[in-house]
Amino acid sequence: MSYIIDRRLNAKKKSTVNRQRFLRRYKKHIKRAVEEAVNSRSIRDIDQGGEVSIPNKDISEPVFHHGDGGIRQRVFPGNKEFVVGDEIKRPEGGGGGGSGQGQASNQGEGEDDFTFQINQEEFLDFMFEDLELPNMIKKQLRDATSFEVRRAGFTSVGSPDKLNVVRSLRAANARRIALSGKERRKIRELKAEIKTLEGLLPNQEAVLQIAALNEEIKALNRRIKRMPFIDEFDLKYNNLIRTPVPSSKAVMFCVMDVSGSMTQSIKDIAKRFFILLYLFLTRSYKKIEVVFVRHHTHAKEVDEEEFFYSRETGGTIVSSALNLSADIIHERYPPGDWNIYVAQASDGDNWDGDSHVCREILEQRILPLVQYFAYVEITTGPHQNLWLEYEQIREKFGETFAMQTIVEPSDIYPVFRKLFEKKE
Repeated sequence: MSYIIDRRLNAKKKSTVNRQRFLRRYKKHIKRAVEEAVNSRSIRDIDQGGEVSIPNKDISEPVFHHGDGGIRQRVFPGNKEFVVGDEIKRPEGGGGGGSGQGQASNQGEGEDDFTFQINQEEFLDFMFEDLELPNMIKKQLRDATSFEVRRAGFTSVGSPDKLNVVRSLRAANARRIALSGKERRKIRELKAEIKTLEGLLPNQEAVLQIAALNEEIKALNRRIKRMPFIDEFDLKYNNLIRTPVPSSKAVMFCVMDVSGSMTQSIKDIAKRFFILLYLFLTRSYKKIEVVFVRHHTHAKEVDEEEFFYSRETGGTIVSSALNLSADIIHERYPPGDWNIYVAQASDGDNWDGDSHVCREILEQRILPLVQYFAYVEITTGPHQNLWLEYEQIREKFGETFAMQTIVEPSDIYPVFRKLFEKKE
């Protein structure tokens, strides 16, 4: 039977095992606290760790104790100021001397909630739990930029830190055996001859021959021992080579309407959704590129600053953004090498004759190439013709196309979970 003892030190003197057990036990409370934090935090702080509070009643532990009843004797410590029967004066200023701002109550007891810290990694684990990327494919890179050091046998040259002691000693032993083979074979022959002479009747001549043979054996042993225990020729070093590692990479298209009907509050909601999607993708792919496409009557690829904060507005032709996104995919992101995700945010407004064109572009140029297309409509009013056209797409491409409505900032996280919830 083998025993494996983990002697790795815990980080910062914390019990990692106990902490993981604690997180599993109070998973429901922590998850609820994380969801509340997502809805209340700013975009820049959304992926940070923080405090989580658990009601004190939920962390009670089962204990063994004496039951009620029976006769028990207890000894209490005394003091020098009070004895049994003393009356204590009422404190000045009323019934209580506290300085709190709350109102007094004549019933109930309570304790403060238990509060502890979770780090960024734990926060994101609970934030994206039970979510998955539909149609996630890890595609091998043609021009892999990541490398991994791997062992590739042994070499006779190298630095001392890569010396393989076992291989070196094995090579040294093999060398000594090979070079001393003639002497060892001669020794075995001499020992066999001595054994034959010892079987004969003892006489002076046999004794002299045995003594001569023993001297010859000693000479051969001294010759064997003069061989160096280890030689430079015996040294073997671990051969380490850098090999390209097939990795996965994804591109995320952020498509947003910036027409006159898109207010700054709607743009802020869209930004929160895009950042949430980006954080989610970073947990599944090693390399992620983001493409920002904004549109009114004309579409343009821009940087992040211009995407969210440019004041350029105009009418609404959604097909211009979809055509530009399809062109970028064909020019720079071949589907054989990239996992492609598209997120579109709009208030639903579009030129009447353009919504049908949008459906054709999605069905023919985009959806056959992407892993997932998520459309969120940020509006408080009724759905318009763009939503109706997209509903027809959802019926045909249910596995790669999804759409949801966002009314207010608190809907962002629930909508995000609906878009990426695990499917049976």
